[in-house]
Amino acid sequence: MYYMRIFLLLFFIIGFTPAFAQTADWQTDYEKSELKATPRYNETVKFINRLDALSNEISVGEFGVSPEGRPLLFVVYDKQGFTEPAKIRERGRIILFVQAAIHPGESEGKDAMLQLLRDVAVYGIGKDLFEHVSLLFIPIFNVDGHERFGAYGRINQNGPAEMGWRTTAQNLNLNRDYLKAAAPEMQAWLGLYNKWQPEFFIDTHTSDGADYQYVITYALETGGQMDNDLTNWQNEVYLPQLEKLMDKAGFPLFPYVSFRKWHDPRSGLVSGVASPMFSQGYTAVRNRPGLLVETHMLKPYQLRVKSTREIIESSLKILNSNTIQLSNLIKTADQFAASDAFREEPFALRYQVDMTDSSMVTFKGVAYDKKVSDLTGGDWFVYDNKKPVDYILPLFDKNIPVASTKLPAAYIIPAAWQEVIGKLLLHGVEMYPLEESTLIDCEIYFFKEVDFQKSSYEGRQRLARLGVETKQQTRAFPRGSFVVPMNQRLSRLIAMMLEPEASGSLVEWGYFNIVFEQKEYAETYVMEPLARKMLDSIPGLRETYEAKKNSDKSFAESQWLQLNWFYSQTPWWDEQYMRYPIGRIMQKAAIPTGQLREDQ
Repeated sequence: MYYMRIFLLLFFIIGFTPAFAQTADWQTDYEKSELKATPRYNETVKFINRLDALSNEISVGEFGVSPEGRPLLFVVYDKQGFTEPAKIRERGRIILFVQAAIHPGESEGKDAMLQLLRDVAVYGIGKDLFEHVSLLFIPIFNVDGHERFGAYGRINQNGPAEMGWRTTAQNLNLNRDYLKAAAPEMQAWLGLYNKWQPEFFIDTHTSDGADYQYVITYALETGGQMDNDLTNWQNEVYLPQLEKLMDKAGFPLFPYVSFRKWHDPRSGLVSGVASPMFSQGYTAVRNRPGLLVETHMLKPYQLRVKSTREIIESSLKILNSNTIQLSNLIKTADQFAASDAFREEPFALRYQVDMTDSSMVTFKGVAYDKKVSDLTGGDWFVYDNKKPVDYILPLFDKNIPVASTKLPAAYIIPAAWQEVIGKLLLHGVEMYPLEESTLIDCEIYFFKEVDFQKSSYEGRQRLARLGVETKQQTRAFPRGSFVVPMNQRLSRLIAMMLEPEASGSLVEWGYFNIVFEQKEYAETYVMEPLARKMLDSIPGLRETYEAKKNSDKSFAESQWLQLNWFYSQTPWWDEQYMRYPIGRIMQKAAIPTGQLREDQ
């Protein structure tokens, strides 16, 4: 018995030392490959399940299933082992959500986080990073694309040896899908996000584009579309500390920019506001900071993984020392978004970079020449990454609203538009159905000057141009129509989804294209005599007709267009043609009462 006790004591001591952990082979697959390869889906799942079995502080869960039947997995790290966000916040901790492999060829975030979690759970290294912060982590978001695995995933990229594919099994790019949520994976992701409501989000990527010195760049929404106080916190607290920490770690930062002329940094740098179809644009309109991480595709894979880990750890350090401040700012932003005061000022729906206003910045580039290709006749950029050059360049990052509106007190969605209603419910929007048909005073948009993009994008025919005019109407909305009150924290997101002119709106994505289709027509032999009667009997119609012919050549040369115009002036015309079905209820007193519903 004595020797058995000694044996158990020694086993207990040895079993929880780094030496024992090393003998248990806790190297990641990435480390086993000498930092050249990234693990497949099954290998990744096996590793996180081993961590889960080892540590009470780590939990692995499932938040959905991919179209090809693979479980979508998440990992929670909490120092007390809690797996419910409410319990975590009761202890004063906030939640950092880190996401990897939304584009599976860009796998740095997965490999960096597996190392970090291993070091914390197995070796006890870095536990102080989670003193006031708990972690929600998706190791592989696009699991089906991840398993379209091979050496030829990204022609522009320097490693890993093999990688997954950019899009899902349905050929959808998930980082264009946050607002429209067409992919089953994104619908599942929204359920996870709605439950956890993380205070900070990090989405890990690898960039394409020109060559330059930076191993890692970032995008953070500070261009104007986010709550002012949260924007100021990012500019004045988070970014200065992040830049200092990353510089100390040997990875100087620069914003993720595009160039005025593609591949040509000397042409100038451009930074705009992200649409909510992108991750950081989406979290911004939900009043949560989102950091887009972009490592540089031409840098060695091990440097890209290391810099990704550094930026995540640096963010954890900053969040740990700013937990209360950030949490309070988010609560205030949510409250303001739900207030009447928020709707008193014009709400910007779309931004454009002001190309007349810039500031001069230092950009760490490399020497390059621009040649004329003797093969294609186009510009051929030849970079020399052995010759670093610090350029002084104009940065165009001032964003100005080019479309705005006064937000309503509520929207009303007719019962027939179930797909749109379902979209809002996916995002966690609070709304309620009418219990009986109701007459409602509201503003209605009528569309004009509608043009479509020449090809489909993400499987949808998007609008390229849209004009609107507003009319006040009293309309009957049937039982089952949904009222969407704007006195809720998601009011920014609701507006971006339902306002036709908003960047990335459901209208822009083509979810209302059917209203642009004329369904009833008049034969020319019917309209020829009727048009003459109308000209003689309707005051001012002849003058309007002649003016339109004089100003519109296509109209003047087309019998059908002219007679269809006369048809549009008759009571037979379809009043729903070119009319946005969703109403804007401007006065609180006009909002019908009902019971709120929020489907998570």
